[in-house]
Amino acid sequence: MSELHVLRVFCGQDGGGGNPLGVFLEGREVRADDRQRIAADLGFSETVFVDDARHGEIRIFTPATELPFAGHPVVGTAWLLARERGAVASLRPPAGEVPVRTDGELTFAAGRPEWMPEFELVEVGSAAEVEALGGPPEGHDAVGVWAWVDEDAGVIRERVFAVGYGIAEDEATGSAAITLSARLGREVEIRQGAGSRILARPLGDGMVEIGGQVEMDQVREFSVAA
Repeated sequence: MSELHVLRVFCGQDGGGGNPLGVFLEGREVRADDRQRIAADLGFSETVFVDDARHGEIRIFTPATELPFAGHPVVGTAWLLARERGAVASLRPPAGEVPVRTDGELTFAAGRPEWMPEFELVEVGSAAEVEALGGPPEGHDAVGVWAWVDEDAGVIRERVFAVGYGIAEDEATGSAAITLSARLGREVEIRQGAGSRILARPLGDGMVEIGGQVEMDQVREFSVAA
């Protein structure tokens, strides 16, 4: 048995919403060959295995594949390490070094747009059109559909469909937020899913920082045996 922390990342200001995330802080207890199966069994959009907490070495899996980087897993893992093991200055998923920080109740992490999965971004005319979607636009299996709520204030409504990664609709997608903020070249607040909130802003070094609120849902024992 291994200890599993279940978080919600990018929660709304009322603590609702947020994308569920599973984190094994003792990831080295889980064999590499078992990790994809476990991520599929758990069914979260991503599951993280922490291989070295002190140095921030992590691996990230969707139910269908391993990712070199993903937004809500790095933000959630940074928050959890600070709470349970001690804050780190950076995480190290396979993509590269990810700077992380906290600011009050918010946790932030930065990534490079070129690390992101290949999400298409489709702008529509209104938030109501985003709300009315019954699924991804035809022919798209990894797409973020978005519209301005308040362009002057940088507020966006978005829904992300990632069927190609084994996720019908993602509640909050940090990697898509990085791609969109980089493309727009400005700071934005993205309201995604049923009640999630992602803050994103380009940095001067080519990275884009994303951040938000994290909540703990539960800690439980999980059998990693086949």
